[in-house]
Amino acid sequence: MAKRIDYYVFLASPWAYLGSQRLTEIAKRHGAEMRIIPMAAAEVFPVSGGLPLAKRAPQRQAYRIVELKRWRDFLGMPLNLQPQFFPMNENLAARLVIAARDAGLDAVGLAHAMMRAVWAEDRNIAEPEVLEEILTECGMDPAKLFAAAETDGIKAEYARGTQQAVEANVFGAPSYVIDGEIFWGQDRLDFVERRLARG
Repeated sequence: MAKRIDYYVFLASPWAYLGSQRLTEIAKRHGAEMRIIPMAAAEVFPVSGGLPLAKRAPQRQAYRIVELKRWRDFLGMPLNLQPQFFPMNENLAARLVIAARDAGLDAVGLAHAMMRAVWAEDRNIAEPEVLEEILTECGMDPAKLFAAAETDGIKAEYARGTQQAVEANVFGAPSYVIDGEIFWGQDRLDFVERRLARG
């Protein structure tokens, strides 16, 4: 029976962006199913001791930039350390990812495109026009997904995913959960692969 990775994500997370493609490659290598679960940072942080970036100590903010640069250079990925449109309201983008997931589309690929838009392309994923462009670029039907994203069902699914994250003891993004075991951060992907290899 194939393993399932519950992939908890904030779409504005640079760490999720850095790990997204590698996660997909790892899942494919091991025949693992991925379920992407966007969650709301404003609901997860207060119950888990997390702080929005602007409220973190200066030392932590400075070291975050150092680590982002290290990982950007190590992975050879384009990444703007201080993108123009960050932070932003990602709620609509998250609901679109959920709508794509529930429609059986490549929601992980869509999420990566949204993250790349923020961190490599200086685009604002809080803007419906930008999201429409990204959906089109991903070969998806913007009208259909925008309509779905505004339904009570998708809004409830976003809240349910956030609550599921809290109940699973997830406290940050990206988090990968396999059979109840949490792997927090894209720098834990080697451990994700080892876990999948064990079966």
